[in-house]
Amino acid sequence: MRLTSFFTIILITIISTYINSKSEVITLDIDYNSGGSTMQGFIAYDNSISGKMPCVMIVHQWKGLGEYEKMRAVQLAELGYFAMAVDIYGKGIRPATPEAASQEAGKYYGDVSLFRERLKSGLDEMLKQPQADPARAAAIGYCFGGSGVIELARSGADIEGIVSFHGGLRPSGSEANSNIKASLLVLHGADDPYIKQEDKIAFQKEMAEAKADMVFVEYSGAVHSFTDKGAGNDNSKGAAYNESADRRSWIAMKDFFSEIFSR
Repeated sequence: MRLTSFFTIILITIISTYINSKSEVITLDIDYNSGGSTMQGFIAYDNSISGKMPCVMIVHQWKGLGEYEKMRAVQLAELGYFAMAVDIYGKGIRPATPEAASQEAGKYYGDVSLFRERLKSGLDEMLKQPQADPARAAAIGYCFGGSGVIELARSGADIEGIVSFHGGLRPSGSEANSNIKASLLVLHGADDPYIKQEDKIAFQKEMAEAKADMVFVEYSGAVHSFTDKGAGNDNSKGAAYNESADRRSWIAMKDFFSEIFSR
């Protein structure tokens, strides 16, 4: 009887240890400050990983931080990264229509200093989290957020790399960009009607003159928003999901991270 009880205790201990050691992605909202305004970001990480993790900041598309960015944060956490989707617009500001989104995004396109301030505040918040390794940090962004991470690189942010998914390629004007420290991976839809050919050429020239470490990838048959299933599948609308480009761009990002975080 005593022997049976002993083995029962051992079995319970083994089962308990196994359950407690299983990976679980922890997710939570986090409020932080930027220039006196309250932002609300979203954090995701695997609680089975001990020690500090390489960290990835996610910058949202033009409708603000939503379920899409949260889904990407969870995917990154499942890969072993500490992920934080940051907020550029401010807590509770989530445009519901394309017109409202365009107006909100336009505030930051028109005021690069404010855009960079919001980006830096989000980055600083991520880097001070106890699970994040500041020496292994990167940022990714989608559409508006893709433009955002490029601005983050232009600002001289001291991180390992940035990845722009179907982001804007607006020229920086007369500003010198010799202070770019991050490596860049720019993932672009070859048929994106929202990106002017002259802007693309000017952007590539700018990066070359800045001696930036950049990889520029174009996906044939892909238009704007090619990673977003919510964009539908009609290329004639200018924004549409492309399964192949989505899959390939995610693989490209993972390979890029493997490189920059191992040097």
